[in-house]
Amino acid sequence: MPIPLHDLHLYWTGDYLAANALIGLNLVGALFLGMLVGYERSFQGRAAGMRTYGLVCMASTALTVVVGFAPLWYGGSATGMQVDPTRVVQGVVTGIGFLCAGVILKDGLSIRGLTSAASIWAVSAVGVLLGAGFYAAALLLALLCALSMSILQRLELRLPGRATLDIALTFRPGFRPNLEEVAAVARARGYQVHRDTLTIQFADCQPVWRFAAIAVDRSRATSPALLAEELADFDGLARFNITPVRN
Repeated sequence: MPIPLHDLHLYWTGDYLAANALIGLNLVGALFLGMLVGYERSFQGRAAGMRTYGLVCMASTALTVVVGFAPLWYGGSATGMQVDPTRVVQGVVTGIGFLCAGVILKDGLSIRGLTSAASIWAVSAVGVLLGAGFYAAALLLALLCALSMSILQRLELRLPGRATLDIALTFRPGFRPNLEEVAAVARARGYQVHRDTLTIQFADCQPVWRFAAIAVDRSRATSPALLAEELADFDGLARFNITPVRN
């Protein structure tokens, strides 16, 4: 139902000004918290940075906080409108899911962008909490997101673990590679060939093997740089590619 022109002054009365001021403060806070999380991503050189995270957090906050002012919608003519906040939150999460899918890239065995996607999804939750009025919880979640992406990464590298390499070997024409010999060479350098990942191609009379090699102990395994030096001296190889798998 259209609002009469003589009722437009209602939008500048005390209730509406107070509502706009509160929504504005929420948006400013959402921008700050989103930029806080996004700075860690931009510092790490990721594509999604402070602007992306700030916009996501602000949009989530705006869509959530406006539900609380439903009686003021359309000049107060929507007083009897029934608004379900959970449906709004569901729509926010669904929409952010499409954005998160856009930052995930798969290259061979490596899947990049998972951390950025998860943090974008988390920062949308920060916006929802902020829009719902849980300011302390929103601040805490933003801080935990930033800390988990910075400090936990360093802690993860210090803890015992395994590293995976995506290796592609292009052998010279006429050379017949042997899987057991390749596995033995890898084992002597601290790696275990993941046989289930082996793919074999034949192009330009050259066999091409691609497989994953898992370091049993990444602190003792030969580094990719040293592996490259050894592979460069191998007579049977025409080309090779070593890519650390990142998830």
